Amino acid sequence: MRCRRPFPCRADRGKPPSMSARTSPAALRNREPIAAALAPALPAKGRVLMVAEGSGEHAVYLARRFPALTWLPSDPDEGARDSIAAHRRNADLPNLKAPVALDASAPHWPVQHAEAITCINMIHISLWAATEGLMVGAARCLPPGGLLYLYGPYREAGKTLAASNAAFDADLRARNSEWGLRDLSAVEHLAGQHGLRLTQRIDMPANNLSLFFRRA
Repeated sequence: MRCRRPFPCRADRGKPPSMSARTSPAALRNREPIAAALAPALPAKGRVLMVAEGSGEHAVYLARRFPALTWLPSDPDEGARDSIAAHRRNADLPNLKAPVALDASAPHWPVQHAEAITCINMIHISLWAATEGLMVGAARCLPPGGLLYLYGPYREAGKTLAASNAAFDADLRARNSEWGLRDLSAVEHLAGQHGLRLTQRIDMPANNLSLFFRRA
């Protein structure tokens, strides 16, 4: 079963866990398709808040790919933030900021404003409250027209779930009964309740989707 989030990631050998940069095979596979999808949608300048960034590999790759933007990674997990910090030290990119502790489901975020927000492979490996909090926080932080970008696998009405996604969904639910692939219609409806409109949907490799929401 392939990993879509970095919780089984491998830490660099020979380093204390708190100082280790984790690696995620999924991040290495999908970072280029994600960057290509994001390229025409990102603002020309400003801050991009990365919610549930995980290992930090997307942060480094995207900060290097889009140097005119300031990238602010976040994650609620201390080990993930340590990994992000280690990757950041190794990359030494001036537009990649130190990671912040941010729980999407929390009523208050440590970040008040961003021109764009990315959230990669979180919604299916978290409680629904995290998705609710993500929409509330995005509506609060984004300016009119600001981008909320979601990436991951979803269920879609009228479409048969790919075998790999069905197996992945079953594995997630076995780990936690409140995890699992979400119905795209439910996510879109929730976003709409907070003034976020789905403006673009792109089919991605490995039966994933790129979803682009814009704040009204």
